[in-house]
Amino acid sequence: MGVMKVANSVKTLRSRHRACKLVRRKGRLYVINKQIPKFKARQG
Repeated sequence: MGVMKVANSVKTLRSRHRACKLVRRKGRLYVINKQIPKFKARQG
């Protein structure tokens, strides 16, 4: 089961790991990480 956070600030979540990427989908901001899938987050 994936642990995904809904966060106030995506910037802080992105800085948790260097592999984190910021992606826009359907008007929402997502943080995805290919190496550690645990670091997923959504904003909006």
